[in-house]
Amino acid sequence: MTITPLMPVYPRCGFRPVRGEGAWLISEDGSRALDFATGIAVNLLGHGHPHLTKAIQEQAATLMHVSNLYGSPQGEKLAQRLVDTTFADTVFFTNSGAEAVECAIKTARVYHQSQDSDRFEIITFKNAFHGRTMATISASNQEKMHHGFSPLLAGFKYVDFDDLEGAEAAIGPKTAAFLVEPIQGEGGIRPASEAFMKGLRALADKHGILLILDEVQCGVARTGALYAHELYDIRPDIMASAKGIGGGFPFGACLATEEATRGMVPGTHGSTYGGNPLAMAAGNAVWDVVANDEFLEHVRDIGGKLRASIEQFIGNYPALFTGVRGHGLMLGITMTQETRSFVAHLRDNHGLLTVAAGDNTLRILPPLNIDESHIATFIEKLSAGAADYQVPES
Repeated sequence: MTITPLMPVYPRCGFRPVRGEGAWLISEDGSRALDFATGIAVNLLGHGHPHLTKAIQEQAATLMHVSNLYGSPQGEKLAQRLVDTTFADTVFFTNSGAEAVECAIKTARVYHQSQDSDRFEIITFKNAFHGRTMATISASNQEKMHHGFSPLLAGFKYVDFDDLEGAEAAIGPKTAAFLVEPIQGEGGIRPASEAFMKGLRALADKHGILLILDEVQCGVARTGALYAHELYDIRPDIMASAKGIGGGFPFGACLATEEATRGMVPGTHGSTYGGNPLAMAAGNAVWDVVANDEFLEHVRDIGGKLRASIEQFIGNYPALFTGVRGHGLMLGITMTQETRSFVAHLRDNHGLLTVAAGDNTLRILPPLNIDESHIATFIEKLSAGAADYQVPES
């Protein structure tokens, strides 16, 4: 037998973390790495945050799981807090971001079909990433995600990102909704323009279709707003949230207006583990920390300082870097070449964790509670990495 006990669907590297301390990960051999990847935008309070850890420990010792057949004081508390602080009127808790997007797709389809309409098509945008379930890979146009898994789920149209005219041209009699990331993460930290996002909202209203936002990566204070759509001064009908919402504990949420969820009645959807007490304790602890003006101002301030430091630094290496984009602490450094080998170089030789993304982009996703000392260390490591990086021969 040659297969590994862990199914070999990930190209796992030699760095093997066993412990975390704030913005640092420590490997089993004792080596330390500055974590500016945070599990791809998950550990938004870093590692071992005392308030989050205490909440999970106390809940684990009290009640870990019950069926959704029973009342949920813990879930009702977090749902009410999400409703009070966002556009939403109601929330469904999931186990992951992909399931949150799945819930959003089902909500949009049943919204129309509960009114005897046969609208089912979802217009999505090229280079998007919505997850790895059958529905969510079908929602993406990326061939690398489709290969080997046909037939895909029918009912998705792909349009160029930030192309409002293309989006309007794609609307037909079967169109049920738009599904869009306000800032593409996997696609290369590409923020949508304000005209595009406001235009999608207007088109949705004009044609009686729904606007679904995928804020799995860009939501939960990552951009310096509680959710990224606030930067565009629009409100969605449905939104998928996950990653940072649990601060490291795996869960997600589908948020929606009362109108958009009128087809979601008992029996239409469910989840065995979604919204269990342990997940809700984590979510409430995260919300305690992030859902206030002082914390969001910190993210905007420290994000601005990180961006300014990166912009000043990359000017020293014009052959390697071309620019910086993103908002808050969701930043992308665009490179002149494919980024995966540079990510590996920073990790293996300089103890700096980042994430590769599409469009030759280096994703910078630190914990949201970093300070200026972390920025200084990051720039020091990035500078050392750029100085001794040998571009691989193609």
